[in-house]
Amino acid sequence: MVVSTRWPAAHWVRSRVRQPFELMTGLGREFTFYGSVIAGVPLAVVKYWRHIMRQIGDISFGGATLLAGGGAIGVVFAMSAVAATQVGIEGLRGLDLLGMGSLSGLLSAILNTRELAPVIASIALAAKVGTGFTAQLGAMRISEEISALDAMAIPSLPFLASTRLVSCLVCVVPLYVVGLLSSYLASRLVIVTFSGQSAGTYDYYFHLMLTPTDVAYSFVKAVVFATIIALVHCSYGYHAYGGPEGVGRAAGRALRTSILAIGIVDLLLTLTLWGLVPSAPALGLP
Repeated sequence: MVVSTRWPAAHWVRSRVRQPFELMTGLGREFTFYGSVIAGVPLAVVKYWRHIMRQIGDISFGGATLLAGGGAIGVVFAMSAVAATQVGIEGLRGLDLLGMGSLSGLLSAILNTRELAPVIASIALAAKVGTGFTAQLGAMRISEEISALDAMAIPSLPFLASTRLVSCLVCVVPLYVVGLLSSYLASRLVIVTFSGQSAGTYDYYFHLMLTPTDVAYSFVKAVVFATIIALVHCSYGYHAYGGPEGVGRAAGRALRTSILAIGIVDLLLTLTLWGLVPSAPALGLP
C-alpha cells in the first residue's frame, strides 16, 4: 500500500512488467494441463469406463426432458436450424438481387457444411456442455473433493478431466450429425417450401456441391472444436477458486475463451483444409 500510495508510477511500471511473465506462466499451466489430460485418456478408458458412459448419457440426453434443457441434442438441433434458416433467407435474397436465385442450393451446401454447422454446433456444445463441466469441477474444487480424491490415491485428472474429454469426443459425432441434418433441412424448407423455389433445381445444385470430402472435413472441424471445448472448460473448472462466485467467473471466462478459440481455429482449419482459394470442381473451378 505504501508503494502504491507514495509511488504510483513505480507501482504502475511494476505491474506492467509483471504482466508478460504472468501471461507466460498462465499459458504454461494451461498447456501442461492439456497434455496431462490427453495423456490420461488411456487410463480413463481402461479404469473409469463406467464414469465415461454416465457422462455420455448426461451430455446427450441429460437427466431431464429435452425441452427442460436435459441434454445437448435438442440445443444443437434448434440452434443449427435457426442459423440455417437465416442462411437460406439472406442467401436467397442476395442471389435474387444478382439474378442467380437458382444457385441457392449451392450456397446452402457450401456454407452449412464448411462453416455454419460445425461452428454453431460447437458453440451450442460449449454453452450447454462446457459450462456444465466448469461448474461441476469448480464445485468439486471449492468443496475440497478434488483434494480428497488425490488423498485417496485416485488420480484426479484422468478421473475427472480425461473421462469428460473422451465422453465429449464420443458424443460430438452423433450430435453433429443431428446439427448438420437440421441445417440442411431448415435451409431447404425455407428456400423451397416457403420461398417457392424449384425443388429440382435446388436439389441438383445442392448435391452437385455436397462432396464426401467436404463432409469429412466438416466432421474433422467438429471433433477438433469438441476437444478444445472439453480441455478449456475442464481446465477452468479444475483451477477454480474463490468460492461459488469464483466458479461463476470461471464458467464465464471458460465460455469466452472457448468461443474465441473456436473462431481462431476455424479460420486456420478452413485455410488448411480448403486452401486460401477454395475449389469447386463441380463448377469447373480447380
